[in-house]
Amino acid sequence: MRILAVDYGDARTGIAVSDNSEFLASPVETVTEYDAQRLARRIGEIAKEQGAGEIVVGLPVNMNGTYGPRAEKCREFGDMLADVTGLPVTMWDERSTTVTAHQVLNTVNVRGKKRKAVVDTVAAVVILESYLSYRKARRNREKSEN
Repeated sequence: MRILAVDYGDARTGIAVSDNSEFLASPVETVTEYDAQRLARRIGEIAKEQGAGEIVVGLPVNMNGTYGPRAEKCREFGDMLADVTGLPVTMWDERSTTVTAHQVLNTVNVRGKKRKAVVDTVAAVVILESYLSYRKARRNREKSEN
C-alpha cells in the first residue's frame, strides 16, 4: 500500500509518498497554502494521484512527551484530512524531523531559498521513513510470534 506523509505547516506543507512495498519514501512536493481547508483538499488530490491508501501526519510532540498548541492544530488538521479524503489518518511523532531535514540538506549543501523550498518535503520524507520502519518492525514481530 502506498502511504502519503504530511509535514503540516501554517504556510508550507511537505508531502512524501511510499512505494507499494512500503520500502522507499520519496519526496512529492511542498504545498504553499495558508487556508487549512484548501490545503486538505489539495492533499486529497495528491493522495488520489499517488494512489495512497493511508495518510500519516507529523505530530509535533514536545521533547518531554507533552502536547502543545501546535500538536493540537496538527490533530485538528489530521481530522480534517480524514473527513476530506475518506482515508485513514495516522498521527506520527515527528520530534526532531525538521532538525534531521536540515542536517540532510547541510550534507548535500542546499542553502538559502532552495533550502526553504524543500525542507518541509524532506521532513515529510523523514516522518514517512520513521513510520515505515515502525510498520516493518511490527510485521516482523507479529511473524515471529506466530
